Amino acid sequence: MERWICSLAARRLPCYPFTMSESKHNDVIILGAGASGLYCAMHAARQGRKVVVIDHGAKPARKVRVSGGGKCNFTNLHVGPDNYICTNPHFVKSALARFSPWDIIGFFAENGITYDERDHGQLFTVEGAGRVAGALVSQSRRAGAEILLGREIRSVSGTGPFEVDAGGDLVVGDKLVIALGGPSWAQVGATDLGFRLAKQFNLPIVGQRPGLVPLVFPKMEQDICREMTGNALPVTIECGNDSFTDPLLFTHKGISGPATLQISSYWKVGQPLIIDFLPGHPLADFIEDNRSSNAQFKNLLSHLLPKRLPELILSQDLAGATVSQLSRKQIEVAENRIHRFTVIPASTEGYGKAEVTVGGVDTDAISSKNMECKHVPGLHVIGETLDVTGHLGGFNLHWAFASGVACGEGL
Repeated sequence: MERWICSLAARRLPCYPFTMSESKHNDVIILGAGASGLYCAMHAARQGRKVVVIDHGAKPARKVRVSGGGKCNFTNLHVGPDNYICTNPHFVKSALARFSPWDIIGFFAENGITYDERDHGQLFTVEGAGRVAGALVSQSRRAGAEILLGREIRSVSGTGPFEVDAGGDLVVGDKLVIALGGPSWAQVGATDLGFRLAKQFNLPIVGQRPGLVPLVFPKMEQDICREMTGNALPVTIECGNDSFTDPLLFTHKGISGPATLQISSYWKVGQPLIIDFLPGHPLADFIEDNRSSNAQFKNLLSHLLPKRLPELILSQDLAGATVSQLSRKQIEVAENRIHRFTVIPASTEGYGKAEVTVGGVDTDAISSKNMECKHVPGLHVIGETLDVTGHLGGFNLHWAFASGVACGEGL
């Protein structure tokens, strides 16, 4: 059966025919030229493996290029297993133990990339996300990996050797690595292909949902959001047994900001959120300290909260009451609304606004040592395609690198 193969410069150079038997054979095929795929390719090629990376996008590392607002929050000094959501919480320990923040810092230093440390141990590049993407690509190629871009992955077959129809080109390899991420950030080319391929190989999938994503309030609560749009304040936000203390940002139909993004990865439809708008500042103590004040309650609260918020979350009578006349019952009601404001979000803003995908390939089916599938020898899954989701703050990119090197060196 005759097929056609084109060079990467297919728009400038002619194609030439080849038969199935004439296709090039590789040691490793990596599907996805993102952070995990490229880092895996670099380390596998350094082990002497013949590696080819295939991606449907015209540019490699597209998510990396837009991460951290273009500054690329590439790791966190406090990275550890507790920073990850995974059905099997022990799965990440092996890869994280073998790859520390200083390993990726060292790699970037070798490529002239420096960093700034921000709150909570977050490390951002000084030179920008584009330099990070460039370093991943150049070092992968320097190690000997071939990167095929703009190639639609039409089909995958075989169980070793594996055959990939890449835009009409047949690519054959002894081992196959799925590094295709999840469907979050579709605007930069993300798809659910990794999950579809996993199902093709009968790998169990943990239910997926958007993570690190803004939340939408029910319509009856959206008046608060519209009035407060653009206002931010520190809060503690809870969902079940999980909570985060970080800034919250009101949007025109819900909430965003670090606290919201963090808790969104844990939230499921129908679950209530509890928001403390004054974390660490007991309202009853504040009232007692100002018990003789003849100011309206909402005006006193404006010293601690955004001016409009008290009258939006308290009843009109309570917001307008004189501080010195507040009853014990009124104070209890105010405490509940300010320290334990409860809302059941209607939804998230979906994969289009999500930074990550929660869920993925069940890690019980994967070796934590080299990311190989236990019942399909030669098939490996890394990065976001796995059921591993990091907190906000550089943890997801760190997992991409950690799982990539674990797989690359283990190939």
